[in-house]
Amino acid sequence: MKGYFITFEGGEGSGKSSAILEIQKYIEQLGLKVITTREPGGIKISEQIRNVILDVDNTDMAYETEALLYAASRVQHLKEKVVPALEKGYVVLCDRYIDSSIAYQGYARGLGVEAILGINMFALKYMPDVTYFIDVKPDIALKRLNGREKVDRLDLEKIDFHNRVYSGYMEACKLYPSRIISIDGTQNLEKIISSICENIKERMMENGIIKG
Repeated sequence: MKGYFITFEGGEGSGKSSAILEIQKYIEQLGLKVITTREPGGIKISEQIRNVILDVDNTDMAYETEALLYAASRVQHLKEKVVPALEKGYVVLCDRYIDSSIAYQGYARGLGVEAILGINMFALKYMPDVTYFIDVKPDIALKRLNGREKVDRLDLEKIDFHNRVYSGYMEACKLYPSRIISIDGTQNLEKIISSICENIKERMMENGIIKG
């Protein structure tokens, strides 16, 4: 069986990381093999790149450097973990993928979508089967981060940056309307998880991955 690639997107504080853990359990209950991973990161080399990207001391990092580091991490992650898992028939749940680069570097950093797609050509060969965008505006989402002990370089950005990220996600949704599904992120976590799980089940039945 060919694997199934599912990605999750959203701004800081959207709750996607918490939702993924429960969604993994649900897919296991369907009798499928599943792994979870994240970007940037997921494997040793990519986690090392992640540390460079998010280090609060790297305030002088050029936007182009940031975009290229994300792309480098993504290629390594795909080759070493994601693609082999898909070839073995696993469902892969990935916290962030190329849509994050479109939103954060393409729009919020002003590099442009074409530039981001250009440096992610390898990743474009492995686009997700479906992407769930947890839609919650930054002024609400960022309040959820209050009191969080560990902050990274992106957490230190001002609200204007996060508003641009949100606008970038809106454009990504227009760019890939058949792939990206928006989920109301103002709902409680249980409802968010339930909505995503129901949609995953429907799609997998349509694709013959599971029976009704």
